[in-house]
Amino acid sequence: MKIARFKKDDAVSYGIIEGNKIFRITGYIFDDFKKTDKVFEINEVKLLTPVEPSKIVAIGLNYKDHARELNLPIPQEPILFLKAPTSIIADQESITYPSCVGQLDYEAELGIIIKKKAKDVPVKKAKEYILGYTCTNDVTARDLQTKDGQWARSKSFNTFCPLGPFIVTNDIDPNNLDIKLYLNGVLKQSSNTNNFIFSVEQLVSFISNIMTLLPGDVISAGTPSGVGPMTIGDEVVVSIENIGKLTNYVVGAKK
Repeated sequence: MKIARFKKDDAVSYGIIEGNKIFRITGYIFDDFKKTDKVFEINEVKLLTPVEPSKIVAIGLNYKDHARELNLPIPQEPILFLKAPTSIIADQESITYPSCVGQLDYEAELGIIIKKKAKDVPVKKAKEYILGYTCTNDVTARDLQTKDGQWARSKSFNTFCPLGPFIVTNDIDPNNLDIKLYLNGVLKQSSNTNNFIFSVEQLVSFISNIMTLLPGDVISAGTPSGVGPMTIGDEVVVSIENIGKLTNYVVGAKK
């Protein structure tokens, strides 16, 4: 099932995607909800970010191919960092290239959407706490990441977390999905989540034993090899098998 958050006539709603149509739902998206007979064409609505998270927990170095690319040892535990929730933007929206940034990089990632409050979750029960999955782009100011040593600033500028376009509910295998990134139509990243160092279930469990995850929170599960720079005017597309395509455009900062 594909779930979207959208705006129509200034009203924000959730809906179920079927083909080119979106059916408005009633009820709580993270619990019980029902499809109504109120239906729109997708091109009649404005797609929004699929959730408004209290936090975005991102994972560094979670693909074996990326570790090999960087000639780094496989981590023994997930490497965590936070992106500001104000960094999220929706499909088809613009990534701003800040004037203080020297190198702006793309990072295609699988986004894990939390379904219910998760604290001290065992690995075997992790799937019960996941609503579904989406595409993310962990946009990074690479020069500031190197300069600062810690990653908060380089990862959290406004527009640095494209997210969407849909949530695909928990009926796919998230640990075996092709993931690709295209820059201006040229393939730059190509891998599969079976190259994860830590599985989706391990990530949910590990993080929930550190901080409580809330409904709508996002875990961005790390990027494969092929990370590289973007520039003003670029189109960047994250494509994940069975989930969809997230498209964004790089623009200059307003003066």
